[in-house]
Amino acid sequence: MRQIVLDTETTGLSPHNGDRIIEIGCVELVNRQLTHNNRHYYLNPDRDIDEGALRVHGITREFLADKPRFADIAAELADYLQGAELIIHNAPFDLGFLDAEFGRLGLGPTRALVRGVVDTLVLAKEMWPGKRNGLDALCDRLGVDNSGRQLHGALLDAELLADVYIYMTRGQESLVIDLGASLGEGAGDDVRLDLSSLELPVLAPDADELAAHEALLAALDQETKGRTVWRRVGAA
Repeated sequence: MRQIVLDTETTGLSPHNGDRIIEIGCVELVNRQLTHNNRHYYLNPDRDIDEGALRVHGITREFLADKPRFADIAAELADYLQGAELIIHNAPFDLGFLDAEFGRLGLGPTRALVRGVVDTLVLAKEMWPGKRNGLDALCDRLGVDNSGRQLHGALLDAELLADVYIYMTRGQESLVIDLGASLGEGAGDDVRLDLSSLELPVLAPDADELAAHEALLAALDQETKGRTVWRRVGAA
């Protein structure tokens, strides 16, 4: 399985208002392992950079003056992304800019190039609803070292997001690895455990525990103005 963790920096917030991509960072994963077959581009946008965006990434128009334009790297980028699954934090933002850049060249949308898109912001919100789920917050939560991130940078952010994604999705993988190790090399995918000889101890409640349980049910009866479901099931 080939995945590309991708991030961009831009001149502003809206490709519909003419804002352009000025940096692209891509980190490749194959079978969840970093390959170091990455891509990094600085791009000349042929326009000014919004002050708000400049405060975020610190990339100036003067720095970009001698850099290639998107048209110069589009074919190489498209070939690199072809058939991979993209992993992006807040995917609509980056895809919107990529689609606009490819569209100017008469090329189709980014999703037509790739196998699929994973939005790690959506994934994080599902895992930690109501929490801060920006990249810095996820790095802090998952123990990913982001001490070198003073400003946003596409390649650095893609590298951090690759680590974050691996940590976010490692639970099932770890279970499979642990189970495989316990069963030995070459264990099949269809694992069956014989539990017929397993005897589980049954601990009966004592008088004090029964009285406490009865008191709790009585309190629930009074609060709900009726019989609790446990009493109804018991009487059935």
